[in-house]
Amino acid sequence: MAHLFRELSLGHSKRETTPPPPPSMTSTIPSDLPPSPLGQLAVQFSESDLRLIAYEIFVAACRSATGKPLSSAVSSLSVANPDSPSNGVSPASPAAQRSLTAAAASKMKKALGMKSLSSLSPGSTKSPGSGSGSGSGGKPKRPTTVGELMRIQMRVSESVDSRVRRAFLRIAASQVGRKIESVVLPLELLQQLKSSDFTDQQEYNAWLKRSLKVLEAGLLLHPRVPLDKTSSSQRLRQIIHGALDRPLETGRNNEQMQSLRSAVMSLASRSDGSFSDSCHWADGSPFNLRLYEMLLEACFDSSDATSMVEEVDDLMEHIKKTWVILGINQMLHNLCFTWLLFSRYVVTGQVEMDLLYACESQLAEVAKDAKTTKDPEYSQVLSATLSAILGWAEKRLLAYHDTFDRSNVGTMEGIVSLGVSAARILVEDISNEYRRRRKGEVDVARTRIETYIRSSLRTAFAQASRMEKADSSRRASRNQKNPLPVLAILAKDIGELAVQEKRMFSPIWKRWHPFAAGVAVATLHVCYGNEIKQFISGISELTPDAVQVLRAADKLEKDLVQIAVEDSVDSDDGGKAIIREMPPFEAETVIANLVKDWIKARIDRLKEWVDRNLQQEVWNPVENQEGGYALSAAEVLRITDETLEAFFQLPIPMHPAVLPDLIIGLDKYLQYYVSKAKSGCGSRTTYMPTMPALTRCTTESKFQGVWKKKEKSPPSQKKNSQVPIANGEAGSFGVTQICIRINSLHKIRSELDVVEKRVITHLRNCESAHTDDFSNGLGKKFELTPAACIEGVQQLSESLAYKVVFHDLSHALWDGLYIGDLSSSRIEPFLKELEQNLTVIAETVHERVRTRIITDLMRASFDGFLLVLLAGGPSRAFTIQDSQIMEQDFKSMKDLFWANGDGLAMDLIDKFSTTVRGVLPLFSTDTDSLIERFKGMTLEAYGSSAKSRLPLPPTSGQWSGMEPNTLLRVLCYRNDEAATRFLKKTYNLPKKL
Repeated sequence: MAHLFRELSLGHSKRETTPPPPPSMTSTIPSDLPPSPLGQLAVQFSESDLRLIAYEIFVAACRSATGKPLSSAVSSLSVANPDSPSNGVSPASPAAQRSLTAAAASKMKKALGMKSLSSLSPGSTKSPGSGSGSGSGGKPKRPTTVGELMRIQMRVSESVDSRVRRAFLRIAASQVGRKIESVVLPLELLQQLKSSDFTDQQEYNAWLKRSLKVLEAGLLLHPRVPLDKTSSSQRLRQIIHGALDRPLETGRNNEQMQSLRSAVMSLASRSDGSFSDSCHWADGSPFNLRLYEMLLEACFDSSDATSMVEEVDDLMEHIKKTWVILGINQMLHNLCFTWLLFSRYVVTGQVEMDLLYACESQLAEVAKDAKTTKDPEYSQVLSATLSAILGWAEKRLLAYHDTFDRSNVGTMEGIVSLGVSAARILVEDISNEYRRRRKGEVDVARTRIETYIRSSLRTAFAQASRMEKADSSRRASRNQKNPLPVLAILAKDIGELAVQEKRMFSPIWKRWHPFAAGVAVATLHVCYGNEIKQFISGISELTPDAVQVLRAADKLEKDLVQIAVEDSVDSDDGGKAIIREMPPFEAETVIANLVKDWIKARIDRLKEWVDRNLQQEVWNPVENQEGGYALSAAEVLRITDETLEAFFQLPIPMHPAVLPDLIIGLDKYLQYYVSKAKSGCGSRTTYMPTMPALTRCTTESKFQGVWKKKEKSPPSQKKNSQVPIANGEAGSFGVTQICIRINSLHKIRSELDVVEKRVITHLRNCESAHTDDFSNGLGKKFELTPAACIEGVQQLSESLAYKVVFHDLSHALWDGLYIGDLSSSRIEPFLKELEQNLTVIAETVHERVRTRIITDLMRASFDGFLLVLLAGGPSRAFTIQDSQIMEQDFKSMKDLFWANGDGLAMDLIDKFSTTVRGVLPLFSTDTDSLIERFKGMTLEAYGSSAKSRLPLPPTSGQWSGMEPNTLLRVLCYRNDEAATRFLKKTYNLPKKL
């Protein structure tokens, strides 16, 4: 028996009394119906299996709707005369025993906009539940109750229905007082039914296997409450799989059933956080959605797949009673019903517009739901459903010229409306990006309609273009002379397409897009414009064919513009926005645009060249060239000259008109080179250290690295360096290499005047040039590059200076100057290495920029000297006597830059040494005077609030003998008791960090 148990197809008996059901909807589903968004089950059920499971749930839910025990009278009445109205039996609850009113118009159909029986033609043969069963003599039997109608609609045989109802009677007897949602139906059916309740063993085995698969699907594969690693789930899985070899003995309270019940109830009774006593065995997604879909399918007439049964109101009322078991709510119902209506419309040939309008009506309810919930499970199903509907609609609308013609254009508006509704919900209620933006910025419908119009017309244009080119090729192969060039014929075809669009499709689009015709002709204009551009790009001279094409293009353009203007009469801008999408076709304008494209392509290639060559540039000077600039700079200037030569050799009549475009492009290209040449070298702030925290002086503390990095950069290669460097101290960022970069920018700046004069010479030789074209400088001068070169030289000069002082010579300055005993740590080692760097710079840089760089180096040296004195860290301490050494060292530094009159001018040195000269006297001032001066300045700065306690002045970095923070720092580094006492008492500064 075990092998039979495995191989049986589930849900059918060889002795089934019900006639073979009509073909399943899914068996005839066309290939263009999207996969169901409700989800795929992890266990395979046949359609009949799912219907039987859903029917069992329906019967159970309806019988228990009143909360009373199951009635035993139903069983005794089930064999009564089926033709007697008084003895009609239903598997529904007492609430369902009322007679159906088929003649009354359905409220639900009316709400959905679907035709009712009363609205059908007098000759219609439709009847409630027609074709679903038969009575004696083969006459249609009209169901008298909801339960009977549901059984017929779900194609359940009377024998199966009778068995199910008998089982529920037994369950009711054993589960008195329990709500149906607290009962695990398949478990109770297994407990109550045994093999003798079935027609034969094969039917019993099939039912048993299906029941176990229901438990597996609802509790293990698609549980409402996520599984944890409990023994119950493992035990249930073992029981189910074990039943394949040793079938359960159902209908008894044996050990097997007790074990099954224990495992099932343990899993089904887990709480989902809703504080109810419901059992969760059929309410996990997508299992519940697939079962609910089966129930909703019963609302459609089995004899007419495009319409619902007239009793749909009563049927739906009872179907909703399954919600407590399936975990369905109104929102999920709306979503499932929407999908059902949509899929019905698709699979029935897309001819019944009532279904489409009903789907859209139901979608309006879905839109309301989407605005009120953030449930992730619902949102996931919602998104999948809407995406499937939208995808199906857009497949037709993105090429609507292929989908619709005069015979079926009437269905187009409904499909558009459905797609737009789905898109709105997806974008406005689900999209996080839309919520972050102001809703006024996004018109979903208008955006979608524009997409459809442009996509379809582009496709239609491409088809027309291919057709005409194919015809032309055939004529050429037969040596037949073409009456008109291809593009002239195409222009005529596109004009006819535009008229068709205006008359047939634009009135439909106008419901969502007020200027649909304008968008359409603008799209056609762009498509034809692309063809014209290609055509003109191959023209070397005007020919009869060229004239014909241009005239046809001109006529087409006027027709398209006229349609756009008429369509935009009521727009705020009078159609200017649409007209702006339609650049003119005039030959001269197109040629000018082609020249601009040529310029753009050249400039893009030049920028690519810059990127490629600067990666290989080592920044060494070009041999046999004065000025010491790099090879890339020489190449940049050479390519600029070649581009100008090529431009003025183009056979066009409008050199002066498009010259500004070329100059702007070359200007940006040269500016791009300048920005790349200086990139990676850092700036003044890259190397300037961050001020350390203030401390009291202590000569015993060891020097610690306190200089914080301002920019993330690779560590210094020099030992004990406290200052960051720019991206790697590689060969391309050495002193010599930065000097070559400076020379290169200076070379480009100096050559620009020569290039501009050469442009004027070319203009004078142009036939189309006028005096005004070269008399004024507008459009012939470089605007960006000169300023970029000046700025680049300044940045590189400062970067080089502060790099040398604060990074390359940090071992001599930060790690050496005035550490410990001043007499043994003076400035001579720093000046010696600084002089070596000055020699390299003087020999490398161009003489026109040499003074600037050396001046920046002097300024950086002065800044470094002051930082050592005022922010040198806790390893430095000074006495009044040390001020003489400082004065002498500073004089030595100035002498280095003066170089006995061969270096910088003395007035320049004095200008930049003003700050140092103002600070140095403070180191020779006695401590008490410094303290009094500090107090006075602080009180002056902070007023009376500073009398009780002196505030700590902030570090401004602007050193001065009249600035409180500068005075405080001199005191911090003053090595005597008076300063220590004052600092301890006033600020309680530590002796070391």
